[in-house]
Amino acid sequence: MSEVVDLFLELASVASPPGEERAVADRVTRYLRDCGLAVDEDDAGPAVGSTSGNLYTRLEPTSGGEPLFLCAHLDTVPPTDEIEPVLGDDGIVRNARPTILGGDNKAAVAAMLEATRRVLSENRRHAGIELLFTPKEEVGLLGAYAFDHRRFQAQVGYVYDQAAPIGEVVLGAPSSQSLEITFHGRASHAGMYPEEGRSAIVAAARAISEMRLGRVDEASSANVGTISGGTAANIVPEWCTLVAEARSHDERKLAELVQSMQDAVTFAAGLAEVEVETQARKSYRGYRFRRDDRPVALAADALGRCGFDVSYGLSGGAADANVFNERGLRCVNLANGMAEIHSPDEHIAVADLQGMVDVTLALLDAALA
Repeated sequence: MSEVVDLFLELASVASPPGEERAVADRVTRYLRDCGLAVDEDDAGPAVGSTSGNLYTRLEPTSGGEPLFLCAHLDTVPPTDEIEPVLGDDGIVRNARPTILGGDNKAAVAAMLEATRRVLSENRRHAGIELLFTPKEEVGLLGAYAFDHRRFQAQVGYVYDQAAPIGEVVLGAPSSQSLEITFHGRASHAGMYPEEGRSAIVAAARAISEMRLGRVDEASSANVGTISGGTAANIVPEWCTLVAEARSHDERKLAELVQSMQDAVTFAAGLAEVEVETQARKSYRGYRFRRDDRPVALAADALGRCGFDVSYGLSGGAADANVFNERGLRCVNLANGMAEIHSPDEHIAVADLQGMVDVTLALLDAALA
């Protein structure tokens, strides 16, 4: 097996759900220090509720050109079983147990680390490399938001966090807002005095039924993700809380969608004669690149050098790239061959792990003056 495959298998076997990234962060830190690099861990851990902060290191340039930063996140969605990554005879890495593999985003971590090792061992020229590994990406990009982006000397960067064949360049990602809605009704005995109660759950159900959910249009989607409330089957529920989100590539459409969801809540609360409390907050801001923007052109150049067919698309989800673009940096998300992420069928091919090492080295070559 190649070094990147060995490294990926090792990293993937270490569970790191959001907030519990310490063990994998220690492994990444040891790897970088074995390469002779100084690793700085910031104080983001306590701030975002993680056992690990952001890990940052920098390689000083050996040539002129465009310095680059590379970012990957250390956490995965929570596994529901042990993680036992195995390499099959077909060249595909899967989990032997019925839960996630963790290729999202440890495949990117492994590729970036192995490319860095090769830069150093082969004395490859580069215009400057910065590496950042973040915690708690899966629950709101929290590590990236907590990182002081002013530490970056590079203004152009890449994440590998799109589950698609290598060659796809993500030109844009949506903005998102979350809504936490709590209905306050009146409790009463459901059998003896039901008419005296005001059901918060009935109000919430009516609100959900009035919302436009799922794929709203070509640019937008909405979802109610959790709902909780009530105390017992024989008590008219006096409270119910639901958490929803809306996403769109169009800020105007996002605002209209959020307003329509809030209107549905107000209408339902009025019908049920209950009070309602809504907290809306921005989750992340979207971005959009053109094909001729320099970060995109560099990516296309690197992919072409490695023999991959370049394609362009939009993502329906967020990545740490959203944070950096919001803060004025230019960060492109590249597909890295992950497949069936967040599911027991998650897998990645050895060829794709090796391919993204080659793409990383080609990016550094393309950025030279």
